[in-house]
Amino acid sequence: MKKLTEIFRYYQFNYYLTGNTNKPVILLLHGFMGSSNDFFDFIPQLCEYFCCLTVDLPGHGKTIVTGSDEYYDMENTAIGLIHLLDELKIDQCYLFGYSMGGRLALYMAIYFPTRFEKLILESASPGLKTEVERSLRRQSDLKLANKLKNSNFQEFLSNWYSQALFKSLRQNHNFEKIIERRLENNPLELARSLRNMGTGNQPSLWEKLSNHQIPTLLMAGESDDKFQGINLKIVELCQVAHLKIIPESGHNIHWENPQKWIGTLINFLLEGRKKK
Repeated sequence: MKKLTEIFRYYQFNYYLTGNTNKPVILLLHGFMGSSNDFFDFIPQLCEYFCCLTVDLPGHGKTIVTGSDEYYDMENTAIGLIHLLDELKIDQCYLFGYSMGGRLALYMAIYFPTRFEKLILESASPGLKTEVERSLRRQSDLKLANKLKNSNFQEFLSNWYSQALFKSLRQNHNFEKIIERRLENNPLELARSLRNMGTGNQPSLWEKLSNHQIPTLLMAGESDDKFQGINLKIVELCQVAHLKIIPESGHNIHWENPQKWIGTLINFLLEGRKKK
C-alpha cells in the first residue's frame, strides 16, 4: 500500500468529533448519497457512552478531494481515513458502517485490524465474488453515474428510492427528511464516488473473511431479504461474526428503527466493559 502521508494530502475531510474524548471513540461511516449528518439525530444518545467521529466520505457532503478519480476508490479512501485517525491521535476505536460505508468499514477492518476493537456492519456486503459479476456491476454503476451527471438530481433520487430495497424506507415518516439531506450533496461528486467505490469497482473481500479476527456484529432488517441472505453467508465463513435481524426495518435500519438500532449497537460495543 502507498504511504499514508502521500495519500492523505489529497483529502480535505469534513468531520465532526463529538462528545467526551475520554470515552471510547466510534467511527461512523455513512452510505451512498449520505453524509456525516445522517447520524446527527442519534449522536446525543450515543455520546452517553462514546465519543462519536462522523466523516463525509469522498464525493459526499463537504469533503474535498484534490486528487484524481483514484482517490475516490476504496483502498485510497481507507488509507486516508487511517491517516485521519492518526491526525486525531486515535490509536484504536470502534467502527460502524452502513451499506457503502459498511463495505468500506469491512475493508478497513481487514487491512488495518489493529486499529479497530469491534466492528458493526449494517446492510453491508463483502462485495461481489467473481470478475464477471464485478464487470457487469461496473457497467451498471457507470450508467447510474452518467444519470447522476446528466439528469435532474431530484428525479434521480425518486428513481433510486423506488427500488424494492427501499420499500419500507419510503413508508417511513422520516423519508422526506432523508431526501432533503440527500439533496445537499453534489451529484457530480456522487457520480465520481459511484464510478470508483461502487460495488463493481470494489475488490472482493469474501476470501478474507475466514481470517478476520475482529468481533463483528452484522445487522439486517427483517424485511431486507437480500442482505439477510448475504449476511448469513458471511456468518458461515467468519467465526467472529454474528447476525442480528432488526424488526420493523428494511435496508436502512438506523432511520427505520432508530431506538432498536441504537440499543443493539450499544449493547454489542459495551459488552465486556463498564460504562464510563
